[in-house]
Amino acid sequence: MEISNALRAWLDLLGTSQVLASEAAQRYYGQCTTGATRKIAAALRPCRKDEIVEIVKIAQAHKTPLYPISTGHNWGYGTALPAIDNCVILDLSALNQIIDFDVEAGIVTLEPGVTQEQLAKFLDQGNHPYMVPVTGAGPTCSILGNALERGYGITPIADHFAAVMAIQAVLADGSLYQSALTGLGGEHLDRAFKWGIGPYIDGIFSQGSFGIVTQMSIALARRPAAIQSFLFGLQQPAQLGELVVRIREVIARYPGVVGGVNLMNAHRVLAMTTPYPRDHVPIGETIPPQILAELCRDNQVMPWTGFGTLYGSKGVVKAARREIRALLSPFASRLIFISPAQARVGARLGKWLPERFRFKLGQKLITIERSLQLVAGYPNQTALPLCYWLKGNTRPADSMDPARDGCGLIWYAPLVPMRAESVARYTQMVTNIMQQYRLEPLMTLTSLSDRCFDSTLPLLFDRSSVSAQRNAEACHQALFDEGKKEGFLPYRVGIEGMTWLTKENFSYWQVISSLKKALDPETIIAPGRYIK
Repeated sequence: MEISNALRAWLDLLGTSQVLASEAAQRYYGQCTTGATRKIAAALRPCRKDEIVEIVKIAQAHKTPLYPISTGHNWGYGTALPAIDNCVILDLSALNQIIDFDVEAGIVTLEPGVTQEQLAKFLDQGNHPYMVPVTGAGPTCSILGNALERGYGITPIADHFAAVMAIQAVLADGSLYQSALTGLGGEHLDRAFKWGIGPYIDGIFSQGSFGIVTQMSIALARRPAAIQSFLFGLQQPAQLGELVVRIREVIARYPGVVGGVNLMNAHRVLAMTTPYPRDHVPIGETIPPQILAELCRDNQVMPWTGFGTLYGSKGVVKAARREIRALLSPFASRLIFISPAQARVGARLGKWLPERFRFKLGQKLITIERSLQLVAGYPNQTALPLCYWLKGNTRPADSMDPARDGCGLIWYAPLVPMRAESVARYTQMVTNIMQQYRLEPLMTLTSLSDRCFDSTLPLLFDRSSVSAQRNAEACHQALFDEGKKEGFLPYRVGIEGMTWLTKENFSYWQVISSLKKALDPETIIAPGRYIK
């Protein structure tokens, strides 16, 4: 690796303001919620898409690996850190142009730096009736980056990579990749038809390291006439399996009408609505059962809480609501339906409650209102306070940055079949392992279809403590290993899970390795990322 010669060439190309040497790059990009560290060789901050080709050619000439990031807000999975040491970070956040928007088809073409917040403002200012594919990671996160990680949400198009219609990328030799339809002069057709013609290649750029994606076209969900969320609790944990069967039936009966359904255990709901009871929890331990019971009672939190949303015409939503009530009522407690407008009114009224009720009930009403904003396609920071739960009330009031603010967070995100028996085994497995490592078991199950949940399990720890970090890492590894035995495998992993994922040399990774060697023989693009 000839980093000094490569840096001189990049300085000539980009100028001093767009190139950070190792020390500055380490300061700016080196913080991670997982506590992981990487030696960063340098960082590049191009401002124009046409600079990427020359950047890659220089990297190729000097055999210097690049690690592209969109905004670097990949909380809990590595933040902005490369998978291995001595990479040059290629920060694409300044490439933030919305290149094209087909108003009739609802297809937006954008660059890597376009955030959820930026797209929301664009749609709002143009009075365009479409929804942002939001996530809980916050308004500053990249639309393109989340789609490439095959992220998901709970708006009508839950699978964000499924909405990706076309991709342009720079390959390791500096050449430009685009699909066959665009190459044949059918760029608008390419944006309207995901699969193109011939072998489907766009998919290798998701969760991969085959090129630097500089442009993406995404189909947006049209904003429906009616949006109504439903919330409910489960009083008897033993009935969770029966509730799962009913939820599966709800999703199967109303495809496209019911968005993702979340099931959250009591710990997860408390983390969203009430401060961590630090005065009652010894260092290195978890919330005692009696304190947990008191918190649940005082905040009216049940063992499990469900949250889903209906999208469609007023008539369709009304009909679906009636049937959902009939399906869920035998097991669900306090089943209510609420629209974003009703939630806004409730949050305003909460400010006028007597002081003794204002904190608990008022805060709960605000959380519900912000959650309904999110499912209506308006990005916000509703889910981010979860990262700060163990830190008490030390989070900033405006822009939250969990890595900058010292939060300790590692995500475990396995797929769980939507079957009563599978959910029971999974929740028991998580409970046992989290108890063993003395970490709070904050479980969420989010429906990806009527066949499968993804479970997002945040491992929260004190990042200032080396022993707490090592304990969280060991717990994460135990979840991977035991989950594999039980048939619960991750849909994505962070930078420290790449080796675990690829250590077995079966045919899939052999094919991936062969493709990598053919397209990137010098391993210039994101070495170690989802590649054996």
